[in-house]
Amino acid sequence: MDLEREHTVRGALFAHLDRLSSSGESHELRWEQTEYFTVHAERFIIRQTHGRGIAKPAGLDAALSITTAYTPMGKRRPYEDSVGADGLQRYHYEGADPNRATNRALRACFEYSLPLVYFIGVDKGLYAAVYPVYVVADDPQRGEVTISPVVVDLTSPRSETYHERRYAESLTRRRIHQPLFRADVLHAYRTRCSICHLGHRELLDAAHIIPDSRPNGEPVVPNGLALCKIHHAAFDANLVGIRPDYRVEVNDELLQEHDGPMLRHGIQAAHGQLIDTPRRVGLRPDPQRLEERYEEFRASR
Repeated sequence: MDLEREHTVRGALFAHLDRLSSSGESHELRWEQTEYFTVHAERFIIRQTHGRGIAKPAGLDAALSITTAYTPMGKRRPYEDSVGADGLQRYHYEGADPNRATNRALRACFEYSLPLVYFIGVDKGLYAAVYPVYVVADDPQRGEVTISPVVVDLTSPRSETYHERRYAESLTRRRIHQPLFRADVLHAYRTRCSICHLGHRELLDAAHIIPDSRPNGEPVVPNGLALCKIHHAAFDANLVGIRPDYRVEVNDELLQEHDGPMLRHGIQAAHGQLIDTPRRVGLRPDPQRLEERYEEFRASR
């Protein structure tokens, strides 16, 4: 294996994706943006065109990317990609043969600690690009590998490995699970801010009611709110609270301030209003989580 070439192509791919993400686009990329790229006039496929699988371009020995296709919320995700007891992502082989060429290419990433891109389908024709990720374990019997945003030795008994694993688990939640959480929350809220109704996807966030660092902060829709970036920041800073009955409250001092139209119409005018909620009752904000979060808002006033 030509490791220098493998690393050169991957570095060029990451730089290419960086440019796409910083050119006015959101970190969610359209299908045509994730099809191929060129390095010194040599063209490489970035991911499988069928939308799900392991991509090993011609001219490379190891996989360059993996993809999980978009699946509408509530439906079983393909290949049963899941989270292990260690909090890290599992990614299943293609087919049942561990010696299939694409599976061998994925295993090569593990053997040589080569980084790759994980494309996560978040809507029709739209992908979140998570990179770099590493294959940190391989289980041919179960037909799956373990994916982590950082290299971590899962077999080491060293005490410091515990902290490395916790760090890897934390990054996995933020970088891999967050895109799926965001996709589900925005879909449930019809891609609109629940407070101001702004409908531009690139200006919307999936906000956690309870942070995912806490035991009840799971990345599930009832623990989420679709908020524009301003209302998300205000909610996180306890300048805006949401009561268990879904009414908005604005911090008392902020209500008394005099500033421009953004403060007056965008935040102060929301005081006392009901937020928009998902049509499905089971997807609406969990009142118990809202109560816990609202008490924090009240304590900060």
